[in-house]
This record gives sequence, structure tokens and C-alpha cells, in this order.
Amino acid sequence: MSTRRTPTERQKRLGAELRKLRTAADISTEFAAGLLDMDRTRIANMESGIRTISPERVRTLASNYVCGDDAYVEALVDMAQPSSGWWERYRGSLPQGMLDIAEMEAHSVRMRGANTVHIPGLLQTSEHATAVFRTAVPKLPEHEVALRLAHRSERQQVITGDEAVPYVATIHEAALRMQFGGPDVARAQLEYLLDMSERDNVTVLVLPFAKGAFPGAGQNAVYVDGPVPQLDTVQVDSLHGAAFLHAEGQLTKYRAQFEWLEELALPPERSRDFIRELARQL
Repeated sequence: MSTRRTPTERQKRLGAELRKLRTAADISTEFAAGLLDMDRTRIANMESGIRTISPERVRTLASNYVCGDDAYVEALVDMAQPSSGWWERYRGSLPQGMLDIAEMEAHSVRMRGANTVHIPGLLQTSEHATAVFRTAVPKLPEHEVALRLAHRSERQQVITGDEAVPYVATIHEAALRMQFGGPDVARAQLEYLLDMSERDNVTVLVLPFAKGAFPGAGQNAVYVDGPVPQLDTVQVDSLHGAAFLHAEGQLTKYRAQFEWLEELALPPERSRDFIRELARQL
């Protein structure tokens, strides 16, 4: 087994899940190390994502941890496979968090987004995205903007490609009224939202100012359904990069928040009417 200097979010998550199973079974690191014929410190490194673990060893541990959920075990086995996604081409060129988001999305079965100031990245036009990237502090060189734009374009295949996943985007009126790139870019962005909302797998819901208070105000977040419920993830944006949450209490909180937001928002057809009117005003 090799070691990593900077494990990906997916690798850290696999380690966290193995630690959760071990502690639930009340098994010590010494016993787990004995099962794999290794030193106990390597178990700690595996559970932090620093050391790799083979799919076969994941099965061995899961069996001895008395995990009877076959779907969950198979999902963990899949996480132990070497990563070979398109995002690997950007490794070393873009921040790790951007690659982690792409990998998380690629393994999702459904996504629900809530955006208060920005149009969701998966629904941005290239012109809108370019304007957003150019507002970074410190200012990005143009070749860095181009890299991020190319990465953003490939990310969008998760909802436009042959294996597109269901995606529900709840967007606050404030985000729809932001004119990144000026009125022409903003109008084209709204028209693109309308086009995307007609896709069978994409639902766009608008939360107008008139709805008043709502949970999670000021925060952009995505709830990602994993292959099994235990592997759901919430990704939250911050000035310091992406944060990934998966504690049971956090998932419960965000599920409730998203359900509340979606109940508050206008239904799909009224949301499209709302967006058309905003585009007409530009």
C-alpha cells in the first residue's frame, strides 16, 4: 500500500467510513491491523486517507466489522478503486477543492442546489462564469481563468451528458438579478437557465424576495445523494474553498433545509415565468 501527501476528499471519506464501521463494531486498531497483517499505525493512516487500501481489504474489514449492508460495502469497495476521471487532467493546475467537487458530482445519483447570490456553476454560461472568475481576489491571470472555465465546462456534463443525473436548483431572486458581465451577459444567462429548465433531469425553482426569510440565507450549498444514503454529502462554498460535510446530524439538518427551501420556492412553470420577466427587463 502506498501513501499520499494530499488525499482527495473521496479518499478521506472512505477512511472516515471505515473508521465509523470499526468504532461501531467496537474493534480496536490493533485487531484491525492484525486482520490485514500490518502495523496499527497504518490503520490510522488508512482511516485518514493518507494510505491507500485495496478493494479486497475493504471487503475484509467490512466483513469483520459485521457490516451486513451489501450495497454500502460495494459502494465503499468502489471508492477504493483508483481514480481515473476527467478531472485528473487538472491535478496540479487547479485547487484540490475544485477537483473534489467534480469527483463528488461524477459519483452522485441526484443533486439539489441552493444559491442566494450566484447562479449555480452547473448552470452558468461561459460568459457569466468568466465574469465571476475575473472577480477573484487576488486577481487571476487570464490563463488561470481559462483553466477554470474549461474545468467548469467539463463539470456541466454531469447534467448534460449521456448519464445525466437529476438536478434541482433553487435560486434566490438576488442571484438572478446579479449582472455579472453586464446586462447582455445577464440576459443571455437567464435565457440559458430557461433552456436548461426544460431538460427532463433539470428543475429550476425561483425563491423571490417576496417570500421573505428562508433557511440558509447567504449560503450556497449542494446536497449530493451518493450511491447509498450513508454516502450522501453536503458541499458548502466559502471564500477559502469548498467544505464537505457528511456527519449524520449535518445531513439531517441540510435535508430539512432543502425541503423547506423547495416548498417556499415557486413551482417550475411559475419560476420560468419569473425568469422570463427578469430577462425582459434587461
